[in-house]
Amino acid sequence: MARESEFLALSDVALRSVIGPGSRHVALIEDAFKVLVESPGGGVSINGSTKDRAAAKRVVEVLAKRADLGAEITEADVRTALGAQRSGGKTPEGVALPVGRRGAIAPKTPAQARYLEALARCELTFGVGPAGTGKTFLAAAYGASLLRRGQVDRLVITRPAVEAGEKLGFLPGDLNEKVDPYLAPIWEALNEILGADDVRRRRDKGEIEAAPIAFMRGRTLSHAFIIADEAQNLTRLQMKMVLTRLGEGARMVVTGDPSQVDLVNTRDSGLPHALRILENVKGVGVLRFEAADVVRHAMVERIVRAYDADAAAARGGDATAP
Repeated sequence: MARESEFLALSDVALRSVIGPGSRHVALIEDAFKVLVESPGGGVSINGSTKDRAAAKRVVEVLAKRADLGAEITEADVRTALGAQRSGGKTPEGVALPVGRRGAIAPKTPAQARYLEALARCELTFGVGPAGTGKTFLAAAYGASLLRRGQVDRLVITRPAVEAGEKLGFLPGDLNEKVDPYLAPIWEALNEILGADDVRRRRDKGEIEAAPIAFMRGRTLSHAFIIADEAQNLTRLQMKMVLTRLGEGARMVVTGDPSQVDLVNTRDSGLPHALRILENVKGVGVLRFEAADVVRHAMVERIVRAYDADAAAARGGDATAP
C-alpha cells in the first residue's frame, strides 16, 4: 500500500500540544497508527498509508481543537483520543469550561461532553459509573464556572460519611475538620481548578460550603449549585431528603458508582432506586459512564473491565444455580 505525506496546518499552541513534552504525544500517535509525524513548521506532516494517515489526522485535529480552546493536553488526553479513534467512537466537540488554572477544562471523551451538556441543560443531573471517569471533577469544574460567572451564589458540597470497609472512629476538630477528610476528592478538584487560595477565600466568605448529609435536613438551598458525591452510599430516605433540598435558582448533580456501595445493607442504596424512578422525569438528566470512559490511567480502565467481567460471570453463575 502506497505511503504518502499530508500536511496539517496548526496554531503554535496546538502544535506544541500535539508534539508534547519530549515529543511524547507524537510518539504515541506514531505507534498507534504506524505513521511518521514530523513538524516542519506551522503544522505537522503525516506520512503513512491512506487509512492510517486519516486516523492519525483525526486524532491530531481533536487534540488541536482542545488546545485551541485553551485546554491543557496531557498524555491521558492523547491516549483517550487514540482509544476513541481505534474503537470508532465519536470525539467530543468544542465544549469547554474556562475555569482551569492551567487552561480551559474540556471533555476528554464523548461521555464527558454529554455530561457537561446535561449539567447545562438539566436542573438535576446524575453522573454514574466507575472511578476515574471524571464525574466528580467535571461536576466541581462546572459548579466553579457557575460561581465565577455569578450564576449561582454558592457551591454546596455534601456526601455521606461512610467509610470504605473501615471504622475510622471519632474524628477530632470542628465541623469542617470532621467533614473534610470525606471530601478530599472534591477539595483536590477545586484546588486544581480555582487554586487553593481562591478556594480558601471563597470558603471563608461562605461561597463554597461543605456539609455532611445529616446537615442537609430541613434546608432549602436556593441559587446554589449542589454536588452530592458518593451517592451510592446514600440510603433511599437520605437520597429523597437531599434531592428535595432544591430551591429557587438551584441546580444539583448527584455522582456515584453503584458497584461500590459501602452500606451494610447494599440493597438500601438510594442511587439505583433514584435512577429507576427519576430517569424520565422532566428536568432530570442521567449520564452513565463505562470503563471505556476512564481517563485516570490506562491501568484503571483495565482494572475496571476485569472487575466488570468478574461481576458478569458471577451473575451468570447465580442464574444457573439450582
